[in-house]
Amino acid sequence: MPVPPLPASTDSPGPPRAATHRILAPLALAQFICSFAGSNLNVMITDISEDLHTTAQGVQIAITVFLLVMAALMIPGGKLTDRYGRKRCLVAGLLVYGTGALLSAFAPGLGVFILGNSLLEGVGTALLIPPVYILTTLLFTDVTSRARAFGAVMALGGLGAAAGPLIGGLITSALSWRAAFVFQVLVVVLIIVLSREVVDPLPPDPRLSFDTGGALLSATGLVLVVMGILAADDYGWLTVGMLLLGALVLAGFFRRARANERSGREPLLSPTLFRNRASNLALVTQHIQWLILMGVSFVVAAYLQVVRGFDAVHTGVIFTAATLGLLASSLAAERLAKRWAQRTLVMAGFTVTVCGIALLIGMAGGSSSGWAFTPGLLLIGLGTGAMLTPSVNVVQSSFGEERQGEISGLSRSVSNLGSSLGTAIAGTILVADPAFGAYAVALVVLAVIGLGGLGAATLLPAGRRNEPACQKRW
Repeated sequence: MPVPPLPASTDSPGPPRAATHRILAPLALAQFICSFAGSNLNVMITDISEDLHTTAQGVQIAITVFLLVMAALMIPGGKLTDRYGRKRCLVAGLLVYGTGALLSAFAPGLGVFILGNSLLEGVGTALLIPPVYILTTLLFTDVTSRARAFGAVMALGGLGAAAGPLIGGLITSALSWRAAFVFQVLVVVLIIVLSREVVDPLPPDPRLSFDTGGALLSATGLVLVVMGILAADDYGWLTVGMLLLGALVLAGFFRRARANERSGREPLLSPTLFRNRASNLALVTQHIQWLILMGVSFVVAAYLQVVRGFDAVHTGVIFTAATLGLLASSLAAERLAKRWAQRTLVMAGFTVTVCGIALLIGMAGGSSSGWAFTPGLLLIGLGTGAMLTPSVNVVQSSFGEERQGEISGLSRSVSNLGSSLGTAIAGTILVADPAFGAYAVALVVLAVIGLGGLGAATLLPAGRRNEPACQKRW
């Protein structure tokens, strides 16, 4: 039997503004630091490889392992919040993440760097990110306050992802790449201090069972899928083989979950989550949004540096346009949610984003100036920021509080897979021939995928302006 969605009364305005800021600050900063960690390494590869006496491929392995660990553990990480508590998992994840960042800052070689950056930071991210979205959903119960809260979280996440290369490049140029990891440690300490204001609204239930076998199957399947995606630009048949094997393992995982549910045992991820059409469609749009955002970032950054010869700082400055656009639309999420339905915002976001991609193709081809990229990047930032918040809001609001651990882990896994797939698709096309022709083809492919996301958005339930789309009955 489907679980009813969370109540979304428009009469309750949510927490007072002062309390909102105290609660949101640590949650939004947690998303920022994880997004920052995922994007700033791209401008440090040369410095790290020289300092650790390794190769660029060695640092790429560290980045890949981080993605694998995070993807593999996100669903189990979300489930653990029900058993041990959301606040406890958030702080535990921050401690593990901070330890990994500190170890990376003083790493004498590649092995210790992989242990700190790839393994510990990956585990910490998988533990702390689901609680961010669960707590945001539980603490903000009406659609406008929840939109404001998710807008702040997504704005800081977008800032970390879009401005990560610029911030990392500036820190590396002024000090060293190790200082960037010290910066992460300091931010983690600040988050832990600020998180004292966050109160978990639900008590943990240590009696809940944890499906270890299901966790192993889901982790193995997701690792194979992500490895297949990341290997797409180098190994054709190996990619196909890993993707097929990953799909088979994940099919076994869902078969186990159904069997557990039929026998009365607690599955790691209930198949009934996929019976909610609104959530399924919003997950598709969420996946495509991150695919486009990371794909465009990779294509433009690689083209500017490899073909145009821009350095990391100059490239980061150009990407400020996307950062500003994403911040502006994300921070306006509350006002937008009061005026338009969630579906309208997602559709508008995809439309603006595809127009931005078209500008990136048209203006970059007709000008040698790096500033010709800024109008397109600004539109992409505005469009992405406008639709990230309502998509997340629809997904999280589609289920009651007892399902938040499961849906948050699933939601984050879907987003991470989108990020990996966007980089792989763009990389496969661009690396073959890093010239304007390949740049244009890669962006056209991303635009077509964006149109697919627009199609999925049109199928979302319309809802009313102050009513979550998930409230509509199917």
